[in-house]
This record gives sequence, structure tokens and C-alpha cells, in this order.
Amino acid sequence: MAKLIQTEEEILLSESANGFLNKAAPVSRLRQMRDAGEHSDPELWQDMAAAGWAGVLVPEAEGGSDMGHAAAQVLAREMGRTLAVSPFISTAVMATTVLRNQSGPQSRTRLQEIAEGSLTYSIALDESAKFNPNSINLKAEKRGNGYVLNGLKPFVVDGGMADRVLVLARSEDGLCLFDLARDTAGLATTAIQMIDSRDAASLAFENVEVSGDTLLGDPGAGLELLKPALEAGQAVLAAETAGLSEAAFTLTTDYLKERKQFGVTIGSFQALQHRAAHLWCEMELTHSAILNAGRQLDANPQNATLAVSVAKARATETAQKVVQEGVQMHGGIGMTDAFDMGFYMKRARVAAEWLGDYGYHAAIVAKLRGF
Repeated sequence: MAKLIQTEEEILLSESANGFLNKAAPVSRLRQMRDAGEHSDPELWQDMAAAGWAGVLVPEAEGGSDMGHAAAQVLAREMGRTLAVSPFISTAVMATTVLRNQSGPQSRTRLQEIAEGSLTYSIALDESAKFNPNSINLKAEKRGNGYVLNGLKPFVVDGGMADRVLVLARSEDGLCLFDLARDTAGLATTAIQMIDSRDAASLAFENVEVSGDTLLGDPGAGLELLKPALEAGQAVLAAETAGLSEAAFTLTTDYLKERKQFGVTIGSFQALQHRAAHLWCEMELTHSAILNAGRQLDANPQNATLAVSVAKARATETAQKVVQEGVQMHGGIGMTDAFDMGFYMKRARVAAEWLGDYGYHAAIVAKLRGF
């Protein structure tokens, strides 16, 4: 059975990451970026790379730290606390997971570039309002030794700034995964205004001609190649969501200890104490589920689906409860832009939809448990 408490090394990593992010990427930095119309923080990403975070899953032979999925979750949890903006999930987690399962010098070179912070990725997958990796209509038509891509990917996180993009498309052989430069001829990028102020874009493919060496793996094996990366991303996104829940909860309990009504702090009201205690219990259960997902991905990745979906579903549901209760317990101030709770609520809303919402993952859990 997986150990559902943090190891000493993970605690040290968490403390180190917390200190770095509170200084380099506090919530006030996100507010500044939003007000300035900025959606990425290249300087922060370089600092993360220098600390070894960009290479958290990159093998040491390619210059990475290769700390594993559980360590990646520790980092993401701390990023969630401060709402740090970075391509960590798309690049350091999902793209790296795909590339490290590929052979050949090209993949090794790109892993080295990811680890050093000079290469970023986005994942072009979603084509509808809901996450459904089996429903892909972007066409990949064979032409000579290559392919021609036509279609639309309307929601690509980190798609506006990433150097390269992993694209899932449908060919006559089935789903194929391509590794393309974002400035490939015929590929048009349109920025999307996200409520959480992060980078996202719509990618339109119009007669995009690509060579055969952009295809990863065999024709028709695209989703099989992408599955481990998606699960790694879902687990790390769950950890980031848990981090934002914990930070929002702290904001709320601090307010309960300070706000006075009828001459006493509102935190002394038993009804609010019960509500806060319930949120704490939910967060603790979610944290255990996330730890389990990380342990499973490191020890037994082929059978981690159940653990990952439990973690993502729980993190989504818990974050929704925490931010809603946070706004209510703050009263009117919780709805104002001057207060940070709104930033946590918006990030939680986007995280709930990205890589599968509660219903998507609850259905997977139910199926795997025989319901």
C-alpha cells in the first residue's frame, strides 16, 4: 500500500519551494500580470529551470533532476498556493512524459532543452467544450512521406507562448501524435482571454504540411502514447488545485480570526467553526488521494488510472467547496476584486475543466470499480 504521508525529502522540497514562490511569484504578481495584460512569466520559468523544476521528470542523463511524479506534485501544490503562472504542467510534466518514452537523439535533445528552460510545450488535444481525448476530428491526411493537418484545437493551455506543440489528430490509421514547432506554416494561433489570467490559445490548422519525422511512435498509436502524459498531468493538476484550496482556506480562517461582529470574532461562532472543520477534513482526504496518485505513478504507472482519477475528482470537488465557502464567510469583501479570494476561485474553475472535470473522472472511477 502506498505511504500516504509525505517523506522527509518531500517536506524539505515543499518548504524550499514555498519559500521561493512566496518571494518570486506571490499572488500579487498574478494581479500585476493581469492588470498589465501579461499571460506568461518567462523570468520565473528560467528561475524554476535553474532550480531543477523544469527537469523534474527529465532523466539525469539528459540534464534533468528526475525526482519523479510525487516530487512534481509537491512543486505543483506549492505553485497552487501562490497561483504561480508557468508552463510546468504542459512542459515539465506532460510533454516530458511523452518524450522520455521516445527513443532517438531528437527526443533526448528536446528533453535537455526542457530541463535547461530553453524549450516549452503545449498540448493540443481538446476540440469541444468538455475533455474527451477519444473525440478528435482534426484531420491528418497522408501525403507522400508526411501529412497534411486541417482542423481546429479551440482550447490549448500555454498555446500562445509555447515553442512547440504536441498535436493529437485523426488519420486513416487512427489517432496520431505529432510534435510541431508553433511557428509551422499554416498553423495560426489566437490568444484566448482566460478568467484565471493564464496563457491559452486557439490553434487553427489550415493545410499544415508536416514531415514524417514529426510523427511520434507508430501511426494510430497517438492516444496510447499520450495516455501516460495525460495521467501525469491530471495528477499534478490535482496537486496544484489542492494547493490553491489550502491557500484559500488559510485566507478564510485568518479572516474568521480577525473579523468582529457584536464585539467578538466571528471565528468563535460555532456554525462557522463546523463549516471550517468540514473543509479541513475534505482537504486532508484529498491530500491523501493525491499522495497515493503520485506514489502509483512512480511505482506502477501502468495501473495508476484509478488513483489519478480519484485524485483529480476529489481535488476538483474540494476546491469548489473551499472557494465557495471562502467567499460566503468573507461576506461582501469576498466578491470584490481588491481581495485575493476571487483569483483562487477563478483558477479553481479553470482547473476543474482542464484535463477532465469531476464527472469525467467520477465515471472512470465508477467503471474501474465495477459500477
